[in-house]
Amino acid sequence: MQLKFGVIAFSAIGLLCLSACGSGNQPTTTTSSPMASTPAAQPSTTASPAAKSSGDHGGQGGQVIESGPYHLELVTAKESTGTHIDFFLQKGDNHEAISNAKVTAQVQLPDGSQKSLPMTYDASDKHYTAILPNVVPGEYKVAILSDISGEKVNGRFTFKQ
Repeated sequence: MQLKFGVIAFSAIGLLCLSACGSGNQPTTTTSSPMASTPAAQPSTTASPAAKSSGDHGGQGGQVIESGPYHLELVTAKESTGTHIDFFLQKGDNHEAISNAKVTAQVQLPDGSQKSLPMTYDASDKHYTAILPNVVPGEYKVAILSDISGEKVNGRFTFKQ
């Protein structure tokens, strides 16, 4: 009886060790967010703070999405009048700023209501900007809709205030 128990215990420990060692060869991704598709020509992705960092792509330290040849980056900063939203829309390996796009931020507030914010291009800082007024604490979901000469490039982001 004691011999059977010893063999079963030894086998169980061996299986646990094998399963722990065997799981190390699973593929991993650099972002923790799923891909989302839209009717647009380019795919959009949900980015989280764990997404690719600025060190990986020469960005501004915000949430980053790489969509085909495009680099999309969202940076938010709380201000006394609301939240300042900066959106960097760049193309190519050298991240050349795109200044001629029509960019809109569709923001879902923590209470579920929606706000549409047209973003304007700041030529001196080479990015698009908008202010989200009267911010309340909670999670905000942002869909950035970009039209670059008829080509749709969209990205989905989240931030907390």
